[in-house]
Amino acid sequence: MSVLVAGSVALDDLKTPFGERRMVLGGSAVHASVAASFFAGVELVGTAGKDFPQAHADFLSSRGIGLSGLEIKEGRTFHWEGFYEYDMNTAHTVKTDLNVLSGFDPVLSPAHKKSTHIFLANLDPEVQLRIIDQIESPLLIAADTMNYWIENKGPALKKMISRTDIMLLNEMEARQLSEEPNLIKAAAVILGMGCRYVIIKKGEHGALLFSKGLNFSAPSFPQEQLTDPTGAGDSFAGGFIGYLSAVGLSGEDHLKKAVVIGSVMASFNVEDFSLERMKTLTRDEIISRYEHIQRCVHFGGLENNLFTGKE
Repeated sequence: MSVLVAGSVALDDLKTPFGERRMVLGGSAVHASVAASFFAGVELVGTAGKDFPQAHADFLSSRGIGLSGLEIKEGRTFHWEGFYEYDMNTAHTVKTDLNVLSGFDPVLSPAHKKSTHIFLANLDPEVQLRIIDQIESPLLIAADTMNYWIENKGPALKKMISRTDIMLLNEMEARQLSEEPNLIKAAAVILGMGCRYVIIKKGEHGALLFSKGLNFSAPSFPQEQLTDPTGAGDSFAGGFIGYLSAVGLSGEDHLKKAVVIGSVMASFNVEDFSLERMKTLTRDEIISRYEHIQRCVHFGGLENNLFTGKE
């Protein structure tokens, strides 16, 4: 099965305590597509300007990512400039230029309309809804958002959530959307908006998966190298839905595994700027890191005689 990923395609200016890069490949759809491509075929839906380097398109194609849904328009590609301090969980935005993204209103091809697994990366929820309207028989729709849409497009966002299977948010967004400081209560509020599952991403502290009968906590990989966290959440989402597409199943056991796979893919993404680490990533490295997390959380039951003769 293949994955349809819709979102932003960007050229980023990045600065972290470990260096800086200018006009590097970024965007929510790009990070998610590359992570998903390790597990499944991917079709990217997005827009870029005439300034988008052919080398970036060639890299995406080399990952088996279909680009027939990437519109190249007159104008400049979406541009984000930001920096991180030593608290690498917080991105500080210097400048955002929407450029061609401001008019993005995708019309899906007949083939794209038949996609089974869809990830709607960070976009205006009204655009996300128009994409959902075009999908014919989806098996699984997952979506992401951001604080700007929560603040400015609340009704459309809630309508979009009601039409998705899985909603992904970071912990700040979950609290803001639900108006609940407690993440368990926050997830319950968001589930009440109509989605089947909620995933709350907690960066270096792992991720939480909720449904009305499930509460699962996955740790992150113990990270020794952290260079640039840009796109980590999108890499998480891409790995998550890519895995589910590859196995063709979405029961609770597979959802738990997919959350861990998401954490694994995010852990590689943050090790270098832009998509540089993903360019050298291998299947064996992914498996090894997944198994490492598996060992970290394995523990046995209590001894039978632990409380014998004690109150």
